[in-house]
Amino acid sequence: MIEPHGGKLVNLVVDEDEIKEILQNSENFKKIPIPDYKLRDVENIATGLFSPLTGFMKEKDYIRVIDKMRLSNDLIWTIPITLPIDESSFKNIKNGETILLTDFNGHIHASVKVEDKFTRNAEKESLGVFGTDDLKHPGVARLKKESTFLIGGEVRLLKGFDYGQLEKYRFTPAETRKLFDKMGWKSVVAFQTRNPIHRSHEYLQKVALEICDGLFLNPLVGETKSDDLPVDLRMKTYEVMIDKYFPKSRVILGIFTANMHYAGPREAVFHAICRKNYGCTHFIVGRDHAGVGNYYGTYDAQKIFDLFDPSEIGIIPMKFENAFYCTECESMATSKTCPHSDEFHVYLSGTKVREMLSKGETLPKEFTRPEISNILTDYYDKSK
Repeated sequence: MIEPHGGKLVNLVVDEDEIKEILQNSENFKKIPIPDYKLRDVENIATGLFSPLTGFMKEKDYIRVIDKMRLSNDLIWTIPITLPIDESSFKNIKNGETILLTDFNGHIHASVKVEDKFTRNAEKESLGVFGTDDLKHPGVARLKKESTFLIGGEVRLLKGFDYGQLEKYRFTPAETRKLFDKMGWKSVVAFQTRNPIHRSHEYLQKVALEICDGLFLNPLVGETKSDDLPVDLRMKTYEVMIDKYFPKSRVILGIFTANMHYAGPREAVFHAICRKNYGCTHFIVGRDHAGVGNYYGTYDAQKIFDLFDPSEIGIIPMKFENAFYCTECESMATSKTCPHSDEFHVYLSGTKVREMLSKGETLPKEFTRPEISNILTDYYDKSK
């Protein structure tokens, strides 16, 4: 099976005996409350999804990731994984000290051995990671709301994040690797999505399944923009698609517990590395992967992979053109396979889809399956 990024799958989940010991002595440690999206980062580090990271980044890794898209050991990494804390806590914490991370209700989730304290350059980070310092960009806006005071160090996970009804779809990288092996899959293609599935997605997935043994449908359930559709609604569309339109022996649905950064090309590489850690050999990269607005150029998310030696990435990016339904071909196609002009192509923008749904209109079957259209229409009807 494909090796994890860096060669070793990280596991920093604390066993029951150690959890009891830490909790019994919790009064001896400083406690820092952090938001849910950072708790997800903690869990993803500890379970190996962010391998080879063993904790929140120290300054030397933070700077090099922004400048060179590599860790200080020269391994490819494109998104800073940081832990911002308030100024007073920052001043009172010493290097070498162990602190406890809690949610805002005071529940202890993890420990961090503080190995570095430093301040971020928010403008440089914004420009380096997102290519812009515009506050209208959701990634920039979140970054600018965070503290500039950062701590780095190894994490130990005591309590995982609660995914409620989605828990049955939550797999650690160690679990997916065992599952893929049990299925007998030698090649596994991952598909990243944060939107309800439509015919273009289905087409790309099925083309990939002609090449690979299995499909890991891996929708993101971490923090997204406020106007993105709710995760339970999105999951329902995936369940219906797998039940009716895919061979069940060749598809696994599992949630991707990371947050959206909307970092476009850099995030495409980050998403590929995470799927490599899950044990996937291939990764579908769309035309505007992890994009938002008009901040990134067409196909930039695919072109970025050409900057690296394929052996360094270690997972094969499957670069697809924008798919559409052609009324002349009477099938799904891309510009590589269809000779007809745009007037015969059916593809709807997200804005157009939301407009139609808010009016109670049924989406055309050429754009999405009727079952999916019904789920979305029902949601919009109830939310009026």
